[in-house]
Amino acid sequence: MDAPSSCLACENNNRIDSLPAREFVAADQHWRVAHAFDTALPGWLILVPRRHVTAIADLSDSEAANLGGWQVRISRALKAVTGCVKTYVVQFAEAEGFAHVHFHIVPRMDDLAPDRLGPNIFGLLGVTGDARVDSKRMDGLARALRTRLAPDRPATSRSPS
Repeated sequence: MDAPSSCLACENNNRIDSLPAREFVAADQHWRVAHAFDTALPGWLILVPRRHVTAIADLSDSEAANLGGWQVRISRALKAVTGCVKTYVVQFAEAEGFAHVHFHIVPRMDDLAPDRLGPNIFGLLGVTGDARVDSKRMDGLARALRTRLAPDRPATSRSPS
């Protein structure tokens, strides 16, 4: 499937060698991990396929085979780095400009407000201005997470096989 010119995930995948740490936490030939850019929650990660795909059913067998492993490894890394008690894993890909399949892997902290539990966590996404996690903090988290992800699958290879 050809990527539309307005696909942010594909734009970032095409310039993977020049991305800041927050946009390139880790990757392999099929998937890239990035920190969400418009969240108030440090560690809110996005797992995105390296090729343009708009439905889970359209993932290749190789992409699908690696998906669960990535979700578990990212969840473990988030627990180690952020101290979260669990992670939420969610996929919709319905927002305008974000139809490219992507999975939200969200650290659920022990002190999360009761009104933000479950799907209400999305109240911490789409925030603006000072409510957003700043770039410096995202980059620091990205580097710490990359270290945690590296032993199982090297995160240094940016180019697809």
